[in-house]
Amino acid sequence: MPSNETAKSDLPLDLATLSEALDDVIEAGFQRQVQWLGQLVSFGSVRGNEAPCQDWLASEFQARGWLVDQFAIADVPIAGKPGASPAVDVDYAKAMQVVASLPDPDPAHRSLILQGHIDVVPPGAPELWDRDPFQPKVENGFMWGRGTNDMKAGVCEMVFALDALRTLGYVPAGKVFVETVSEEECTGNGALATLERGYRADACLIPESLDHRLLRAELGSVWFRARILGRPGHVLSASRTSNAILAAFEYVADLEELTKTINEEAKQHPWFGHIESPVKFSLGKIQGGDWLGSVPSWCEIECRLSVLPDHPLPMVRQRVLDCISACAKRLSAEKIPDVTWIGFQADGHVFEPGSEAEAVLSRCHRYVMGTELETFSQTATSDTRQYDLYYGIPTLCYGGRGFDSHSPRERTDLDSVKSMTKIIAIFIADWCGLRQISVASG
Repeated sequence: MPSNETAKSDLPLDLATLSEALDDVIEAGFQRQVQWLGQLVSFGSVRGNEAPCQDWLASEFQARGWLVDQFAIADVPIAGKPGASPAVDVDYAKAMQVVASLPDPDPAHRSLILQGHIDVVPPGAPELWDRDPFQPKVENGFMWGRGTNDMKAGVCEMVFALDALRTLGYVPAGKVFVETVSEEECTGNGALATLERGYRADACLIPESLDHRLLRAELGSVWFRARILGRPGHVLSASRTSNAILAAFEYVADLEELTKTINEEAKQHPWFGHIESPVKFSLGKIQGGDWLGSVPSWCEIECRLSVLPDHPLPMVRQRVLDCISACAKRLSAEKIPDVTWIGFQADGHVFEPGSEAEAVLSRCHRYVMGTELETFSQTATSDTRQYDLYYGIPTLCYGGRGFDSHSPRERTDLDSVKSMTKIIAIFIADWCGLRQISVASG
């Protein structure tokens, strides 16, 4: 099929023709695709429990004839590498990653990484769910359940995009890696492990659910734990003691003030100045004390603070330390709290416009969605920085529509899943080219 002819749609002629065929193929197989997504969501792949999900995916990829590399993060030396975050409270010997390679690529064609994370955040209080978080439900055009939107829908879309092409008798001409990773929700070390294992390409597409918009800039994140000590004693002697749990809220208040200061600075930021208070502070966990009849001697808080692009991580960490030290002095604490960096140490990043990969995606989006591709700045962190910032691989974070990720109302729009499957298939065809195969033999 020619690759340089153009049609009035502004897609190459062969891809416009392919688009029409994809509609029928995706529609015909969509019930099976929804069932497959439901199976994927049914794995409770929270941190430390990703292996069963990855085992299933590896078997699915092998059944498609793809070459599968399944490995643990512990198998790859990532310490000290760009983008590495500290591994705390996790066994990386059990943190499995899967990379599937499609066979027989032509090195003359462009290569592509299709990446999605399968780790999900914990469901939280079960009383807030009206169903088992890992028993997905389809209702009113949505699939509900933990991980449906963030981001197992995206994993499903990239797999079934390749399936749709194969049904039509095509495979990518260039090299394609299908990666399913863990640790996206807390460190990004799963994506880093695939890169350090040697998986590189001319571009990377990560179909996070972004309402069919392209990520232009994102905030980074630092996670930390502060251990606060009090002056314990019997509750009858409370006047001579200091309650570590109550003191913790003084530290939190000062960290919130630090966040306000950074948000004042953000008003002049070229990519985040238009967003009201883009930098977020979160007190995510708190625990302390040992005995109800004693004034608590200790309290630990675990917190998250956003990082603006161009704010170096060492500078942000020092501001946290200075804030905590100043609070300790104000409280006349006997000891400055110990601070441990426990997860994300992620830079903010801007994905500069103008790449050829973005031009191809814009064309595919316009053809399928009928609108120009919008970009936006995200006040959160994704795996995209690992590929684009640290390894120089042009990376597109773009995906479909859904709602309420990280909540009991998490759901993904199944019509959007259908559209995204088509967009990814056309993007693969445009970026990598296609090679015709015998469907009977494939």
